[in-house]
Amino acid sequence: MPTSPLCYTITPVDPHAHLFEVRLTVPHPDPAGQQLALPAWIPGSYMIREFSRNIVTLRAECKGKPTPLKQQDKHTWQAAAGLDAPLTVTAQIYAWDLSVRSAHLDATHGFFNPSSLCLRVIGQEGAPLLVDIAPPPGAQSKTWRVATTLPQARGVRGAAKRHGFGLYRAQSYDELIDHPVEMGTFTLASFEACGVTHEIAITGQHDCDLNRLADDLRKVCEWHIQLFGAPPPFERYLFMVTAVGEGYGGLEHRSSTALLCLRDDLPHPGMGAISEAYRGFLGLCSHEYFHAWNVKRIKPAPFVTYDLTQENYTSLLWAFEGFTSYYDDLALVRAGLISEREYLDIQQKNISNLARTPGRHKQSVAQSSFNAWTKYYRQDENSPNAIVSYYLKGGLIALGLDCLLRDASHGRVSLDDVMRTLWVRFGQTGQGVGDEDIRLIAEALSGVDLKRFFAQAVEGCKELPLAEKLAPMGVSLAFKTASSTPSAGIKFSPGEPARIATVFEGSPAHAAGLSAHDVIIALDGLKVNAESFAKRCARHQPGDVLRVHAFRRDELMQFTLRLAEPAKDQCELTVSPKRAARAQRLRAGWLHGAS
Repeated sequence: MPTSPLCYTITPVDPHAHLFEVRLTVPHPDPAGQQLALPAWIPGSYMIREFSRNIVTLRAECKGKPTPLKQQDKHTWQAAAGLDAPLTVTAQIYAWDLSVRSAHLDATHGFFNPSSLCLRVIGQEGAPLLVDIAPPPGAQSKTWRVATTLPQARGVRGAAKRHGFGLYRAQSYDELIDHPVEMGTFTLASFEACGVTHEIAITGQHDCDLNRLADDLRKVCEWHIQLFGAPPPFERYLFMVTAVGEGYGGLEHRSSTALLCLRDDLPHPGMGAISEAYRGFLGLCSHEYFHAWNVKRIKPAPFVTYDLTQENYTSLLWAFEGFTSYYDDLALVRAGLISEREYLDIQQKNISNLARTPGRHKQSVAQSSFNAWTKYYRQDENSPNAIVSYYLKGGLIALGLDCLLRDASHGRVSLDDVMRTLWVRFGQTGQGVGDEDIRLIAEALSGVDLKRFFAQAVEGCKELPLAEKLAPMGVSLAFKTASSTPSAGIKFSPGEPARIATVFEGSPAHAAGLSAHDVIIALDGLKVNAESFAKRCARHQPGDVLRVHAFRRDELMQFTLRLAEPAKDQCELTVSPKRAARAQRLRAGWLHGAS
């Protein structure tokens, strides 16, 4: 296989038209006809996204002369056979997706995941790469900087300086696409965690208290590093934050994360206690940081080598996303950023949300994981009735398993030990985790037979026995009604009209014949919107019959709605006042990492 580096030059050539230009030079093209392909998806986001649809122009040349490229499928091209000199391929790619998954470019900044811009040289995926990140034209070139954890190409002429344009390097295509890049006039802060430099680059208007944010993230990162053991598996780490008026998202990478948040989620100068919005942002940062171990290095077996052309199926996302969802908020209480009560409030909300998901009776988390590509990432109006979130239920499985292990072993073994064993056995060796490995490791560490728990919680659709598992921690679980308002079984879309987003299966609305997308305009002859609909229902009793007028498409229809008892789906967690010594000790180990 050729060892000369492949060379990419990435230029924000026209920010106003949102165009990146990517020039790829292949020193030794396949003489049989070099194939090139753009990924169909990005690892960490399990949906086929067809990044090739954003290619505006694509041309190739060899020895200064045009070379034809024949398109073979939606994202693959092949150059002519017999090339005996370097092949240069130039693409202009439209970048106007303000998300963490693709690329975005305008006069204020540029962001890209290489998987959405950089063609893969088929057959040379393991070849070393040089990446020249070029500045935009005009005045921006003097003020813009670069934030990425791509290694600088030290010792090479034109090598980039820290936060500068110029040459970077990667050891393979897989390494290249795991390093997103932000360019612009971002705000930069840094801190040390366990001796490793961490940076925060914030794009967008904001009034963030950078010192507060850096100090809080330091505590979170140090806790994660100490869980798995120092040093962490990266030389430095970067939080790439885009602050917006509306939006949310996060995507993990091996030594960085791309985050999209509301600017009001960030801590502002003078903020006292952690607000709910800021707590959510810290939880998002914690979630993506934990992924640096769990999913980026501890991987399901099918993810050891990604096939970027099609879906990569695994039934283990409940563990890789669910366990990460469990530890993201647990890290906040263990790091001393939130109280024990605040953490229990978070779990109350999670348990309540699962109880309000009828789909939990239809789909197991193993099925949800496997079908993420077509169901979880492509939700519609019936999704709450048909699917369950492997994030949500997976996190609660982790909660139940952690409590089970602590109780059965008298505090000797916990889910922490399972994660550390997974790290040593799989994360540090590069081997993939099999479907039974997590259970087998937990059984070996604790001496407890977990077949029934995993069969019911992971493979089945029965209710999780969380009350039973939390009791030894001195925590009681009970359900109550969230309000006294009778239930109609409707979820409305945001906005002024009473447009139905979901009709819950088995509800009064279901029995009445109402459907998603219907717009309710009147209740018992009185005009309503989403807010006033709830208020009118609150004036009635369960069993009352209401006359509903609604538009379905452009047709006015009438329905008869019989209200039901409000559901007991509001979880309440309380700490036992008896405070038995054993329960106190187990709870301290769980919530504070105390032995």
